Amino acid sequence: MYTLTDNNRVWDVIFLHRVIANLSQLINNNYQKVKKQIIKSMINSRISFVSICLLFFMLWTPLGQYDFLLENWMKIGTYVAPFLLLMFCTSRTKQTDSIFADIQLMSVFMLVAYIIHQYEEHWIDVFGREYAFYSYMNALISNFVNVQNHEIILLTPAAIFVINTSLVWLVGILAIWRSPGHLFPALAMSGIVVVNAVSHIIASIAQGSYNPGLLTAIVILLPLGITFYICVIKTTLVARAQVQVSLIWAVLAHIIMVTGLLAANWFHLFSELVYFVILISWSMIPVFLFNSSSQQTLQPEFQQESPQD
Repeated sequence: MYTLTDNNRVWDVIFLHRVIANLSQLINNNYQKVKKQIIKSMINSRISFVSICLLFFMLWTPLGQYDFLLENWMKIGTYVAPFLLLMFCTSRTKQTDSIFADIQLMSVFMLVAYIIHQYEEHWIDVFGREYAFYSYMNALISNFVNVQNHEIILLTPAAIFVINTSLVWLVGILAIWRSPGHLFPALAMSGIVVVNAVSHIIASIAQGSYNPGLLTAIVILLPLGITFYICVIKTTLVARAQVQVSLIWAVLAHIIMVTGLLAANWFHLFSELVYFVILISWSMIPVFLFNSSSQQTLQPEFQQESPQD
């Protein structure tokens, strides 16, 4: 005999079936949406990677314009910097509580700041001297290794060009490309900024005089790099570990820069081209470090802690 209870059970089964069907449809729709987003992100990432490779291939293997770039690379950077800053500031979509918590925008700021620093170093210093760093650094290195023949140039224009376009421009662009999902490349750029600024200050104190790039190192580079580090340190223990590794990487980058230059152009252990390959390879290392973490954002620890009763 069919009862009211049986009727309720039938409706329960129908209702449950509809819930499962709707849930399955929702999961499938979300899966398709996420899948499309992942595919789109992968395509955009690959396009960006190919663009970066093409950019530096054109920069380092110019067709008949190598001498022009050796003399004018810092001028090109100076003219490009305002457009780079304008492009990223106007297209900024992700808002953060602090501008220093925006990893991608901070990467842009640090790259632009270093380009301004390169202007003082390699174009016109505070005394109006052009290409002052070239003469200053060659005299410093020659005195250090006791070069008797003053016609020997250890820091060549080509070396200056590759050092600055690899350890600065390439690292900075990779930091912009990988952020905000990958924090370490931005930290590596900050490390280059801080270590270079400190080296300028130490050299100035030791010599008791100005060196090309000192003003921007004190006024721009050091405050910007330290501020970004402080913002990162206020996050998680993992972020603190990354800060330490980034400083080690930046210190080693400067050691490789100097020792590699001496090995190539003073001791002649290998060619200058090999030295350039080493610099470029070292500049790409941050992309492969601490890359297992998912989206990394800079949120203060007190925001991450769960409230306690």
